[in-house]
Amino acid sequence: MLVLGAGAPVQAQPKGGGPASDQIDSSSPAAIEAKVLISEVSVVGLEDHPDKERLERAVYDSVTVRPGTSTSRSSLKTDIAAVYATGWFSDVRIQPQDGPLGVKLVVNVTPNPVLKEVVLTNPKALLPKALISEVFASDYGRTLNLKSLDRRMVELQKWYSEQGYSLARISGPTRVSPEGVVELAVREGTVEAIEVQFLNANGDATDEKGKPIKGKSKPWVVSREISLRPGKLFNRRQLEGDIKRLYGTGLFSDVKVTLKPNPSKPGEVSIVLGVTEQSTGSLSGGVGYSQNQGLFGQIQLQENNLWGNAWNMGLNFTYGQYGALADLNFEIPWLKDDPNRSSLRIKGFLSREIPQVFQSQNDGAVRTISSFYQPPANSVNLAQAIYYNRLLKRPDNVVLDVENIQFDSAAAAGFAVYGGSSLYEAEGDLVRVQRTGANIQYVRPLRGGDPYKRNIWTMVFGLSGQEVTAMNGFSTQRKYGAAPFTNNGDAFADTDEIICLAYNCSSKNQLVGGRFALSYNTLNDNKNPRSGTFFNASSEQYLSVGENSPTFNRQRVSATHFIPVNFLKLYKGCRPKKGEPEDCSQSIALQLTGGNVTGSLPPYEAFCLGGSNSVRGYYDCDLGVGRSYIEGTIEYRFPIFKIISGEFFIDAGSTLGSQNQVPGNPGGLLLKTGQGFSIGTGVIVTTPVGPLRLEVASQDLTGNWRFNVGVGFKF
Repeated sequence: MLVLGAGAPVQAQPKGGGPASDQIDSSSPAAIEAKVLISEVSVVGLEDHPDKERLERAVYDSVTVRPGTSTSRSSLKTDIAAVYATGWFSDVRIQPQDGPLGVKLVVNVTPNPVLKEVVLTNPKALLPKALISEVFASDYGRTLNLKSLDRRMVELQKWYSEQGYSLARISGPTRVSPEGVVELAVREGTVEAIEVQFLNANGDATDEKGKPIKGKSKPWVVSREISLRPGKLFNRRQLEGDIKRLYGTGLFSDVKVTLKPNPSKPGEVSIVLGVTEQSTGSLSGGVGYSQNQGLFGQIQLQENNLWGNAWNMGLNFTYGQYGALADLNFEIPWLKDDPNRSSLRIKGFLSREIPQVFQSQNDGAVRTISSFYQPPANSVNLAQAIYYNRLLKRPDNVVLDVENIQFDSAAAAGFAVYGGSSLYEAEGDLVRVQRTGANIQYVRPLRGGDPYKRNIWTMVFGLSGQEVTAMNGFSTQRKYGAAPFTNNGDAFADTDEIICLAYNCSSKNQLVGGRFALSYNTLNDNKNPRSGTFFNASSEQYLSVGENSPTFNRQRVSATHFIPVNFLKLYKGCRPKKGEPEDCSQSIALQLTGGNVTGSLPPYEAFCLGGSNSVRGYYDCDLGVGRSYIEGTIEYRFPIFKIISGEFFIDAGSTLGSQNQVPGNPGGLLLKTGQGFSIGTGVIVTTPVGPLRLEVASQDLTGNWRFNVGVGFKF
């Protein structure tokens, strides 16, 4: 039984208050035994309030008691909770009053103030003030509703979640001023510490003796890839990017992340990185075919975590039908403590190959000759004498009285044809070029001192030195070559058909120089881009260090742009259903490249046009050999199945009339046109070693078609 006697009203409780029974005013001299009859229900406290009608309706709709019905203390407790649940009031009290027809219930309410502003207790919080104003725009100037406030807080919380701040929490209100200013508490989540644990293959952090697993990698190799730092706000997206970087090092097979909250410091967590190392050493080999090496075999030894410092070292040996290559390379992919994530690359090499500059697919090749003699322009007698000596198989230096020699008709014909031409010792071997040297490169990303910022601009500085030797297939040094060469015993050629194989007609050249390059990269994917731009410009300056060392400068520029399209919808990812993300790597790719050489150009350093990475309707270097060149490609790539794509392309290139500016004019002697185009199509198969291209392209629409197999995209 409830007895209403003398007593004091209970103060209102925020957001639902305390026990509803404490808000039933017992100051009335009336008594309610188990249940009483209610004669009237009235609401007070809303006089002169602008939202009086709406708030009164909210009260009446919330209480279950009606005039003419009976009620009890438990029912009144439920009604008080229901009035609070509307969110409109900061205080709710019920005062029973005796009347002639029963008990009158007076519901005394204190409405929330009119909302004027919402502020955060943490003025440095990331939540934009403009977003707060936008979220609460429809509530400003109206009575504060706590239920609506909860919904708005959820919207603000959603912003934190979308931005990756998954530990952020918004609570409150911590205070509501009479003037209508609401304060919300924000705890954004802070990283207290970063811990690195090495795990074994079973995922355990300790061995059988309970001791921590020791890793090969230095702990700083792991921690430096983590952009989150103690004292910074925890961001899930940022951590996901850090984990991708850890996998990108190629040092770890698994990375597990554990967040350990600090009970004594709410909102702070420690990030525990459990990493499982994988084997970083490898031995691989294979066989293949290339135009300058012929059939070749290859062996490669690689270590990607030298001494636990994430340094790379590799030894590669390739031996082919026409040449060989051996190189030792060393790379520091991230110089320690460098805020720009700069790298250093060092390489030593010894190679021998048949330069495509001196070859053509259908019109012969420049071949080595042991020596040659060029007679004076005003006399042919010596040439005739040498020719006659060779007919008699005698030494060239035997002095002959040419005028008293009787020549047969064949010999006379020889004089007529070869008089005044150059004579040479026919050897007929393909030209080999051997290079021995080393280079060093410093790669400097322009990240503005932030090693985790996406890099757009990169500078490269390099120094190189090498000795280049021209030789035949028996490793004998050769200075000269003849073209076009037919191995039929003919020992005469026009003078301009005999060329120097290296600079200064020496069999050995020393090339010493420096390189500067600048690149710009906004591609969305470096392996298979669909959008973005890549630009690269470089300049190589070589300086003379001796009589047979040339001075020249080589400039190159390349620009590539990808335009995303969705013309063909053969692959299901290009026709997603409603609500599904598009998965369609389809684009139109444009590329324009060019280059020029000024100074003393060795012929083996000339630009080559034609081939699988040039104008694809031509064999390697079969289009032209120039001091300058320009080349362009338009390519349309589209997916067909998950690992199979198609392409259509148009390639075009020109030496800009510079073939005869290359010493010896090897391109002109081998009847290379110097300009041309190709139209073709192909299939691209994604394999574990990269894209494999199977292409067919026409040669200037002449009916000549070339089939091409290439690894990797053309660009």
